[in-house]
Amino acid sequence: MDITTIKKDAEEKMQMTLEFLEETFARIRAGRANVRILDGIKVDYYGSNVPLSNVASISTPDAKTIMVQPWEKNMLKVVEKAIMDSDVGITPENNGEVIRLGIPPLTEERRKQLVKQTKQEAEDAKISIRNSRREGIDEIKKAVKDGLPEDMGKDGENELQKIHDKYIKQIDDKFAEKEKEILTV
Repeated sequence: MDITTIKKDAEEKMQMTLEFLEETFARIRAGRANVRILDGIKVDYYGSNVPLSNVASISTPDAKTIMVQPWEKNMLKVVEKAIMDSDVGITPENNGEVIRLGIPPLTEERRKQLVKQTKQEAEDAKISIRNSRREGIDEIKKAVKDGLPEDMGKDGENELQKIHDKYIKQIDDKFAEKEKEILTV
């Protein structure tokens, strides 16, 4: 394996970790209506489990409300039950046409819990980034043993470290952004 392939593989893994973290952060409720908190909900649609967004339009008419409008009237009860059974923690209101989810304001204690959860997710992502760097460095060391010049190996390790630092900084930035969003009342 050559150094560029090793670096590319490591950077791809780091990029996937960052994307996963962004998705995870999007699902964490921060006191404002965000349609992404419903991403994990599956609905029974004629015998198959499908994502909620496949059977209804989801919108946020204002900062404290999520509106779910099933495309078929007979899906109202099914969608409502799926939301109630999920871990979203918000009781849906069904008026026969649409389902509304009122986002309750977060308590100070809940905000601290969410920041803690967000910090843990960021830390897990950093661990994954470090593992990708370590795997890359191990592959470079193996390549040096197999005949790659040592100075090229050192340069490769330094470049991997730079890529690592870039992604760690992005994780820190995303965490700071999410923390600010959670703590903003």
